[in-house]
Amino acid sequence: MRKFELIAPCHFGMESVLKKEIVDLGYDITEVQDGRVTFYGDEEALCRANVFLRTAERILIKVGSFHAETFEELFQGTKDLPWEEYIPADGKFWVAKAASVKSKLFSPSDIQSIMKKAMVERLKGIYRVNWFEENGESFPIRVFLMKDEVTVGLDSTGESLHKRGYRKLTAKAPIAENLAAALIMLTPWNKERILVDPFCGSGTIPIEAAMMAANMAPGMNRSFTAENWEHIIAKKNWYDTLDEARELIDLNVETDIQGYDIDDEMVTIARENAKLAGVEHLIHFQRRGVEQLSHPKKYGFLITNPPYGERLQDKNEMPELYRTIGERYANLDAWSMYLITAYEQAEQYIGRKADKNRKIYNGMMKTYFYQFMGPKPPKRRV
Repeated sequence: MRKFELIAPCHFGMESVLKKEIVDLGYDITEVQDGRVTFYGDEEALCRANVFLRTAERILIKVGSFHAETFEELFQGTKDLPWEEYIPADGKFWVAKAASVKSKLFSPSDIQSIMKKAMVERLKGIYRVNWFEENGESFPIRVFLMKDEVTVGLDSTGESLHKRGYRKLTAKAPIAENLAAALIMLTPWNKERILVDPFCGSGTIPIEAAMMAANMAPGMNRSFTAENWEHIIAKKNWYDTLDEARELIDLNVETDIQGYDIDDEMVTIARENAKLAGVEHLIHFQRRGVEQLSHPKKYGFLITNPPYGERLQDKNEMPELYRTIGERYANLDAWSMYLITAYEQAEQYIGRKADKNRKIYNGMMKTYFYQFMGPKPPKRRV
């Protein structure tokens, strides 16, 4: 079976969570950098990474890397890569995205254009043609430049892995599914503990938690670009991976996962999304404002993405909102609270300093994951 070096990009600040996921899947990490984790794997690993990883953005096959400070070096470095091992004569290929950090070459459009020309130049010689119809399968390329080191990857995923297929309807500022999963995985929550999201919006955090509780693979209900690369990955690997994913699901698990929102329409949307995900019976959604937040049981978790006040007209409402969050949390018995927000004065109005604070980039927005730890429940007697 063919071996690859695979690159899994992720949200900045979530590398450790993704690294643990990859190790738990059984693969060896080769490198961890800001926003991505690299690991070794075979054809089966590529399929399993796409289907099972909750916190990755996509899975790339590393085609190669080289140093480039000029466009000529970029052209030659790209031309020297073994493109014919991946792209057939009728393949449709393009540089879908170029990202540059602290490098002399920084114009994405120029990088994309020059690399495409270099790929064409190499493949013209290999396939002995002067023109590529590009009417076959798609082979999108992604390139990262970091301090003049160019890393080139072939995108096996297509649409980002955060698109699980269940979120047909969204809130105004929804949290990405893979980021929601990563936030949950940064907490000690497990399926036997209570989880409440008092600002659930379209339901992403409760749905991701329910999928974890039911051991439901996040990518089992969507397609991937590489499914059509039969000269690279045999179809059997995809079938075997999906069989594995189906066998692991436990929809009979008992949970106490709740999502509240003040907007009736959002509650309806959240319920519909949970139904599409196949976990509607594991979550209780309800129209309820944060000022009504309460729960009779101990040792629960609040995991939430409250409003940030990013719109000017909302800014004046933030102090009262976060003060209410703090008051309602204080009335819960021995609970933990984890919230992600870009609101810089969150701790001040919540009324206590977080036990931990983690900086996470939600897209280009700098946010903070405030972690207020409650006591651990007593161990059950056997």
